[in-house]
Amino acid sequence: MINPRIIDYIFTSASIQRWNDYPRMVQLVELDKQAHKFIIAYFIAKLEKDIDYTHLIEAGIFEFLRRVVVTDIRPDVFRKALQKKSKEINSWVISKLTPSLKDINNGTFLQKFEEYLSNPDMYKKERFILKAASYLATKWEFSIVYQTSQFLNDIEDVKKSVDEEIEDYYELIGVRKIALNKKLGKIIDLSGRLRFQKRWAQTPRIPETSVLGHMLTVALFGYFFSLEVNACDKRLQNNFFTALFHDLPEALTRDIITPVKYCVDELSDIIAEYEIEKIQDDILPNIPEVLHEEFSYILGLYDGIKEEFTNKIKLNGKIEVVDDVSKYNTDKYEAIDGLALKQCDKLSAFVEASLSISHGIKSKELLNGKKEILKGLKEVQGIDFKAIAMQIDYEFGTTGQTQARMEFD
Repeated sequence: MINPRIIDYIFTSASIQRWNDYPRMVQLVELDKQAHKFIIAYFIAKLEKDIDYTHLIEAGIFEFLRRVVVTDIRPDVFRKALQKKSKEINSWVISKLTPSLKDINNGTFLQKFEEYLSNPDMYKKERFILKAASYLATKWEFSIVYQTSQFLNDIEDVKKSVDEEIEDYYELIGVRKIALNKKLGKIIDLSGRLRFQKRWAQTPRIPETSVLGHMLTVALFGYFFSLEVNACDKRLQNNFFTALFHDLPEALTRDIITPVKYCVDELSDIIAEYEIEKIQDDILPNIPEVLHEEFSYILGLYDGIKEEFTNKIKLNGKIEVVDDVSKYNTDKYEAIDGLALKQCDKLSAFVEASLSISHGIKSKELLNGKKEILKGLKEVQGIDFKAIAMQIDYEFGTTGQTQARMEFD
C-alpha cells in the first residue's frame, strides 16, 4: 500500500518552515499549508462544474510531493525557475521520488506522476482550482505573518503582491465567496485554525504535528489504501475526503486525547452529541445548502449519530452500514471504507510517535501510546496495517526500543 520512504517524505513536510525569513507568532509548516489547500480546493471545486475529483486529489498529491522535494527553493523563485527549467526540475523530482513510488499501484501512480509533470494540460481545470486554493492558503498564512512584520520595510510590497494575485482566480465562484468573507470564508478560517491545535499535546515531540496536518496524512493513507484495493472513483474520493475532514469538528470542540475521552463512562457519547450540535449550528449553515447532504455524509452524520469510521454505502438514497465495502465497489453506492480509515488514523498516530522516538524524544506517553496503537492495528481487506507499522518502525530504527518497552511492560 505505502512504504516507509514515502511516509518519511510526507512527514518531512511537518518540519519544513514557511515564511522563515519573516518573524512569526506561530510556526507555519508545509504540511499544514497543504492540508488547508486541499480543504479549500474541495469547496471551490464543489461550486464549479465538470470537475473530476479523482484528478483533483491526484494533482494535489503530485504537487505536494514535488514541493517536499524542492523545499529549499522559495515559492516565488520556484515559480520563476519552473518557467525556464521545468523539464530539468521535474526530472530531478522524479529521480528523487522514484525509489519511493515505483511499487505503488504496480507503478501506475509513478507513471501518472511523470505524465502530470511533463504535460501542463493534464488535469487542467483541477490544476487551476488547486492553484487558487494554494494562493488562498498562503494568503491566510500571510495574515498571521503581517501582524508581526509591519516594521519591515518591504512588508507592504509583499502585502500588495499577495492582495493583487486574487484577481487571477476571480472566475471561480468559491474564490469570490471566500474573498468577500461570506459564509464559506468562515469554514476556511475555521479549518485553518486547526494548525494551532497540536497533536499529543501532553508530551514534547519532533516534529510537532497539528490536527490540520494529521487530517491530511490520514487522507493520503486513505488514498493509497484505495489504490491498493482497486476502489472505484467515488469510493476513493469519499475515502480521501472523509479522512481529510474527520477532525474538522475539533476546531469547535478542541482535541480531546483518547485516554481522557474514554476513561469516564458515557463521556465519549456526550462529546459526540456536542460535536453534532456544533456541526449543525456552526458548520453546515456556512456551506452552500446544495452540499449539506454530501458533507454530512463524509463527516459521518447519519441516524442522529456521528461516526465517520464505519463502513457505509448509500442504497436507494438511504445510508446503510455494511461489513464488507468491497461488495459495493461501484460509484452508485458511494461507499466509504470507514474501518480502513480508522486504521489509517491509527497508523498516522503511530508514525507521529515513532518519528519522534527516532529523533530521541521518547517520553513515557509516546512509548506507551505507540504500544497501545500497535495493539489496535490489524488487517483490513488484505492490507496488514500492523505489518506496515512494524516496517516503518524498522526503517526509523525504533523497533528495538518498541520491543524492549513492550517486554518491560
